Amino acid sequence: MRIRKMRGPGLATAALVCATAGAAAHEIAAPSDPAVMAPFDIVETRIVTDHGHAIFRTRVRADAGKATPQATGTFAGSEVYGYVWPTTLNSWDVGFERDQGIVALAVTFHPDFDDAAYGGKNRDRWHPHWVVLAEDAACGGGLKVQDIPAGTTPRLPETWPGAPILIDSPEYKTELAADIVEVHIPLEEIGAIASASFDGVTAGLRVDANLHAPLLCVADVLKVASGDLSLPGKVVPGN
Repeated sequence: MRIRKMRGPGLATAALVCATAGAAAHEIAAPSDPAVMAPFDIVETRIVTDHGHAIFRTRVRADAGKATPQATGTFAGSEVYGYVWPTTLNSWDVGFERDQGIVALAVTFHPDFDDAAYGGKNRDRWHPHWVVLAEDAACGGGLKVQDIPAGTTPRLPETWPGAPILIDSPEYKTELAADIVEVHIPLEEIGAIASASFDGVTAGLRVDANLHAPLLCVADVLKVASGDLSLPGKVVPGN
């Protein structure tokens, strides 16, 4: 699948300006773009807190989750598709060391490998992750999931799946139906989200063919809800 590369400021720059960009925004609405495949054409994204949960919700033009990567039979070089919410959370808030990069919730599908916690299986379904992103010019989309340097023992979440990258594999209620992607996270696990800002992204990622750092690149970005990754969305209480 050929997907457009992101234009505009990088994630690190966006995180610095998000406090002043779109300060009055709640959800982020985006015009439909026929150049983007319907399952990845974001038209609205939001995060609300309601009944003890943070609810991450993205609406696309149609067929949420219908498009998935072709299986290759190998881990190296395999593809990952994702619906992603970059946020202003600190990496400490989701179980990693402080100030490691841009924290994002990602709902992913990858048919060639499992990365569930405790050795579980998840290659046959869409499922959520916390990831920490960093800019890297070696990646087609300009971003990577942050690598863990060999020989280091950083703070990691209990549900870290064992990959040498900053990724977590919690079991959150995740639903994809019609034009909606939705994840429910208990606020007791992520209370800091109530004051966070966010954006919405759809993307294709790729495992490095040689399994070298960067191990997992954002290869292409399909769409950014704000258009410029300014993270203008504000988390609000639900009705």
